[in-house]
Amino acid sequence: MKKNIKFILLLVFIAIVAGSSGYLMKKNNLKDELFISDTSNISTATLFNTDIMNSSGEIVSFSKFEGQWLLINFWATWCAPCREEIPELNEFAHKNKIIQTIAIAIDDLESVNKFTKKIPIKYFSFIAENEGVQLSQSLGNERGILPFSIIVSPEKKIEKVFYGRLKLNQLNQVLNSIIY
Repeated sequence: MKKNIKFILLLVFIAIVAGSSGYLMKKNNLKDELFISDTSNISTATLFNTDIMNSSGEIVSFSKFEGQWLLINFWATWCAPCREEIPELNEFAHKNKIIQTIAIAIDDLESVNKFTKKIPIKYFSFIAENEGVQLSQSLGNERGILPFSIIVSPEKKIEKVFYGRLKLNQLNQVLNSIIY
């Protein structure tokens, strides 16, 4: 019975987040455009002090990624633009050896594992459940939008923030301007 209540609460939470994201995207006319905000006041301390679950259910310290270029993508199985960008992120992760691509699902382990049987994620994949919302907000997702992605430098500085679906050509343009 408790498991059913937790599941129902999770579904209600997901519906609220999805509805809010849709409303905000329509209100702000975000569509599939690239949005970059001022990142100078955003700290990555919470991120690198986080212990997070991988897709095998093991807890991993995110600090293991310190000192690397990172593309961190927050997503959910119920988010259509999130699902659409996964194949492109798979291609990006396969071709790009300079930046580590990382997925953080705002979802539960069972849903993510079921989803990735259909559409595999071929880069590091973590599950943050409801705590992922707060983590993404601490990294600049003041709009509460999914997908939400950031590029973090080896110095732990957020270089770019992306609201909405990432497109490979946009991502490569940004990387060319900050890394190469």
